[in-house]
Amino acid sequence: MRNITETSYGLKVEVPLPYEDAVERATAALKDQGFGVLTTIDVKATLKAKLDRDFRKYTILGACNPPLASRAFDADLDVGMLLPCNVVVYETAPGTSVVAAMAPKIMAKVAPENTGLDKVASEADQKLRAALAAL
Repeated sequence: MRNITETSYGLKVEVPLPYEDAVERATAALKDQGFGVLTTIDVKATLKAKLDRDFRKYTILGACNPPLASRAFDADLDVGMLLPCNVVVYETAPGTSVVAAMAPKIMAKVAPENTGLDKVASEADQKLRAALAAL
């Protein structure tokens, strides 16, 4: 089990894994918690292609848990602006990476009066924490 660090808008863990392995393990851990990865953005390649900028190895995974997303839409149709849950993986040093996820409870802070959204956000938070802890 990994120690999860909380930031003002996310959850993250540092893992003793090379970047490519961290991306693979993060994708598998998300799947184990019912999330699929809908999009994968290679930030390093994108910045190089669009801006000719060199950047560290960095990937954004657009993760979605369909049952949770469905319940979130039922609670607030506009919640789609906050979905999918973004999970990032980046290299901090050779053999060391960080995996971080948007804190789903941010959704509940956007609409504090919506208790249905709060319940979904809490469940999503538990699942993302479990995925990060499993790395």
